[in-house]
Amino acid sequence: MQEVGVELSLKRGRPSRAGIQRNWHRFGDAGARLLLDVQSGSLHSIDEAAWAVLEAMGAGADGGSRAGGGVELDGGQVQEVVRDLDTLIDQGVLSYPDERDADVGELGPGVLKAMCLHVAHDCDMRCGYCFAGTGGFGGARALMPAEVGMAALDLLFKASGHVGHLEVDFFGGEPLMNMDAVRRIVSHGQELERRSGKTLKFTLTTNVLGLTDEVGEFLNDNNIAVVLSLDGRAWVHDAVRRSADGGPTFARVAANALKFVNSRRGGEYYVRGTYTRRNLDFDKDVLFLADMGFETISFEPVVASPQSPYSIREQDLSQVFAAYDRLVQEMANRRRAGRGFRFFHFDLDVAHGPCLAKRLMGCGAGREYAAVTPEGRLYPCHQFVGRPGFDMGNVNDGITDTGIGAQFGEAHIYAKPACAQCWARFMCSGGCHANAHEMSGTLSEPYAVGCAITKKRLEAALALMAL
Repeated sequence: MQEVGVELSLKRGRPSRAGIQRNWHRFGDAGARLLLDVQSGSLHSIDEAAWAVLEAMGAGADGGSRAGGGVELDGGQVQEVVRDLDTLIDQGVLSYPDERDADVGELGPGVLKAMCLHVAHDCDMRCGYCFAGTGGFGGARALMPAEVGMAALDLLFKASGHVGHLEVDFFGGEPLMNMDAVRRIVSHGQELERRSGKTLKFTLTTNVLGLTDEVGEFLNDNNIAVVLSLDGRAWVHDAVRRSADGGPTFARVAANALKFVNSRRGGEYYVRGTYTRRNLDFDKDVLFLADMGFETISFEPVVASPQSPYSIREQDLSQVFAAYDRLVQEMANRRRAGRGFRFFHFDLDVAHGPCLAKRLMGCGAGREYAAVTPEGRLYPCHQFVGRPGFDMGNVNDGITDTGIGAQFGEAHIYAKPACAQCWARFMCSGGCHANAHEMSGTLSEPYAVGCAITKKRLEAALALMAL
């Protein structure tokens, strides 16, 4: 890095290196050079000259003869870039990088408005990477009585106060193993909707093995959103997602999933996959699912101990990043050819995203969201179920340990040193609390590998918007 030829000062003064690195995120390559204004969420396409000047600013350069990356710029070119930056700031579409983030004040205790009902702590599959201990969450295998689920909905409608839109996810284990309870709980929720005037959205997450025509008809008739677990190519899926007796599951799961999706009649669904160290070329799995006919796809990196053969490690990140880059290019090509599909993690709305409080807090675990065990115990989210110290109460008495929710309320991005100065802070909101706690034993230290993947995924999503 050498220095540019003139003083790089905006009308409001020379921005600090720390401010630029925190609030002006420059990324991409010659195909799409981009500048994200972190505070406003505006995304700008920039040319080679602007890239070089911003690189020099971020490095603290002034005086000399070259801009960043060895690009030759004369004083007039540099001044033109600086004037353009000043104009964008004056127009309100670019924030001055040393501006402080908006003060949101007290976030408050939160209002319960979503639940995850563990209707089955049992499963008819035995997936190698399962965080739920292949269904039992570290305890005895059990199914939720319908009465427990109905009591949970009663609590949700009561505790949600003025909130008019509520959400409930049927989860496991495998919820299709307890369909009788699911049917009764859905019926009870619909009755509560009629009485209260509130809206209740149901989602069901399934491994698809037991997704029969009858079950599919029930899900469609009741407008229940569905998350279908399928890991992509047959060899990838079958290497991890085995039946209870150890057999492969891809053929049956894929057939059931396709048949169900074709019956949806516009109903909401996602095919949700997990990639591990064994398929770092997961972009091929995403495209494989798209070629099968699935139009809405989600893929998450596995979270596992460093000793696990599935865990993604720091030395694997270059391959993960390359997979996202390939996926962006192929999705852009398919979109232009009229064969586009939705990839959940590339769905960004930088201009009209969540409110600022939501960006600081993320998912709302322990404050706006709770998981319910088959016995009716309450936990901050589905991934905290069974972890010592996170039992918040029960469906009959409600949340009795409010201190747990307070812990999550205090775990906002400004309380996490790694997040407070990060350019992605308003988009990832500090990352997954459960992953942080699993890897570091605390809510305040994000999972480092997960952070790196999230930031790359966000860059990929923004790049796709620009292509």
